[in-house]
Amino acid sequence: MLLSLIIINADAQSFTGRISGKIKTTDGKTEAHVTVMVKELNRVTTTKDDGSYMFGNIKPGVYTIRISCIGCANKETTVNALAGKTTVADFTLSESSSQLAEININARKNSNNKPGTLGKANISPLDLPQSSGVVGSQVIKDQQVNRLGDALRNVSGVSLTQTRGGVSESFSARGYTIGVSGGAGSIFRNGVLTNSAGFPDASTLESIEVLKGSSALLYGNVSGGLIINLVTKKPKFDFGSEVAMRYGSYNDYKPMVDVYGPISKNLAFRLIGTYENSDSYRDQVKTNITNISPSLLFNLGTKTTLLVEGNYLKSDLTPDYGIGTLNNGRFLPDVPRSQFINTNWAYSNLEQGTGSATLNHRFNDNWNLTAIGSLQGTSVNSFGSSLPNNVAADGTWNRGLARAKTYEGDYTAQVNLNGKFKTGSIKHQFLAGTDFAEVLNVTRNFAISGITSTQTVYDKINIVDQDELMPRTDVPNSTDTLRTKSPSYRFGYYAQDLISLTEKFKVLAGLRYSIQKTEQTYIENLKTSADSRGTASTKFDKAFSPKLALLYQPVKTTSVYASYSNNFITNSSYTDIYGATLKPSTVNQYEAGVKNDLFNGKLTANFSVYRIINSDLAVQAPLDRNGNQNPVSTIREFSGETTSDGFDVDINGTISKNFYFLTGYGYNYMRYTKTGNTTGSYTVGERLVNNPAHTFNGSLFYTFNLPALRGLKLGASAFYTGARFGGYNNTINQTQKYSRLIPLSGFTTVDLSAGYSFKRFSLLGKVSNIGNTLNYLIHDNYSITPIAPRQFLTTLSYKF
Repeated sequence: MLLSLIIINADAQSFTGRISGKIKTTDGKTEAHVTVMVKELNRVTTTKDDGSYMFGNIKPGVYTIRISCIGCANKETTVNALAGKTTVADFTLSESSSQLAEININARKNSNNKPGTLGKANISPLDLPQSSGVVGSQVIKDQQVNRLGDALRNVSGVSLTQTRGGVSESFSARGYTIGVSGGAGSIFRNGVLTNSAGFPDASTLESIEVLKGSSALLYGNVSGGLIINLVTKKPKFDFGSEVAMRYGSYNDYKPMVDVYGPISKNLAFRLIGTYENSDSYRDQVKTNITNISPSLLFNLGTKTTLLVEGNYLKSDLTPDYGIGTLNNGRFLPDVPRSQFINTNWAYSNLEQGTGSATLNHRFNDNWNLTAIGSLQGTSVNSFGSSLPNNVAADGTWNRGLARAKTYEGDYTAQVNLNGKFKTGSIKHQFLAGTDFAEVLNVTRNFAISGITSTQTVYDKINIVDQDELMPRTDVPNSTDTLRTKSPSYRFGYYAQDLISLTEKFKVLAGLRYSIQKTEQTYIENLKTSADSRGTASTKFDKAFSPKLALLYQPVKTTSVYASYSNNFITNSSYTDIYGATLKPSTVNQYEAGVKNDLFNGKLTANFSVYRIINSDLAVQAPLDRNGNQNPVSTIREFSGETTSDGFDVDINGTISKNFYFLTGYGYNYMRYTKTGNTTGSYTVGERLVNNPAHTFNGSLFYTFNLPALRGLKLGASAFYTGARFGGYNNTINQTQKYSRLIPLSGFTTVDLSAGYSFKRFSLLGKVSNIGNTLNYLIHDNYSITPIAPRQFLTTLSYKF
């Protein structure tokens, strides 16, 4: 595809020309972010960091070039474009760089002025009665982010809690954990449901948006703690490209390319490609990821656009189950940080294809319609040891095997109508929409040579002294014996209205009606070729999800709000120990907060406090129907009522175009507030596992503009994850006499960055975890994974 685009571009340029130039101030300094327009073609671009701009695919003729920027006088000039030639049009502004810097600081938009796409209604964050966070492209670039978990550390109250075998990540906020499953997940790509297993590549993202708390009104069956939206980079109608090479510790290298530009007057493209190959601080663990993201933007007239996007991801990873624990979490093993306990041949291979189309039509300045359709297929093929449960106190472990081959198909569609109107003196910002999702899960059962229902041991090792016992190295044969298809469907209809009673008093009210259909499973016996249906019948779950909020804005830069919302969790992806589908859970959330823009928009200071009550929380059942330990995360039980209390604080600043900082703090206390009094009931008042009480994030970056240091960038980031529990919560009269909780202490990591830019070249380096802090993430209930030690990462890039 890239070769075809290059050929098309080369052929087009033989019949068309280019217009380019540079913008400077009166003191001779180049000026970035100046708007440049070809008036006759209605094409717009902005100048780059070196003050340059360029328009390609310009047919021969006379054109008017117009420039404008905040605080400067607009200027125009006329040029004559020639075929196969580059016509130069430079400009000198009548202002100095210091004058423009001061004006730009005061006019710069911050996070409280930029509506997020996740809200669907294009509501200003000051009018949104809900805590939110955005990690922008500049932060992703400056911190050299590869993984989603590394980016989300910059959002207050959000933490990476589980590593999920080293092949995916789970996140926690407000006491609730979300993973990567598209069927029951809370992770979206450009507003549509996505399966984010296999690590979505941060270099393809323009930003990452987070809505904390309940978002059921707009998205239905999602987490009560947070939802995440991955906003991808889009095509542009001006040519540009960037190539980069990232290299780091443990032979980590990652070439990246980003090419964009117009194909014709009304068609633009973008193509992003990355390849990552690395070893790890964990023995025998390797990463091999290929990511290709093409996209096309069509202008279908002056009021209609069509955006078509694709993504191909191939991820070959070594599944890493951490270092385990002794005696089911009673003791932590004293082993090296690098120790690997899976089989030496273990693998997890993922292949994923995604396609989407977004049609946007603007009827007029007040009304517009958006329609989105997407499809995604995710295949995972893995083989290795089973989870490290039942490890003896001396470290010996009868290691079993786990074989999986799964497919998830996600098919989604949504239509949103947005409008602004008045009823007398009352203003309305209205949203009405509908969405649909079909999720098909296909799982397989395997017969593994030498592993039977009575003989479940592959070999025996000692995780404390790996030299004591000789591990097996052969790969047993496995045969696909059973294939199970589990389809489910989600339908939603919703309406929301932001009502401005006066300039200071507003009301946001909305209601959603959700329907979820979980079909009876289809079972194909591959030995006998016989088909059958599962024992659980087709199930329908229906619910209304209301939201009501009051807003008071004493001045235009301050908003105080209080809200109530209801979240609906179907639990249809889970069964009890007897195979029956779990009933839904109802979650009620109460939130209040204040949002501020301070010092002419240079600083934002937001605060929110919340209470979330879940009538029935579904957690992984500790034992199966036979009384044995349950290793299957989808077999769950209701643990009673939980209550989550907490607050978030965010203070972010863009002091100048050269200096910005991000800080955030989150506190959460999620515990059981009502349970039964029989054996198996959970202990009232006990904090739930996988949820840190405190989190903190702080980052700052400064780029020097002094003549002797111009282009030098320095940055620092600090992240704190508070004390939390792994393992399982305790139950009344449990057979295990000691606590089932694994207490893990809090920890802080500090990253330092330095870089230098010269013309089109940029070099940025980072030392992460500079103090070489040792602590642990939770792999699964009875295993922990050491965090990464001190590492080095650098990126060299060149912009065309």
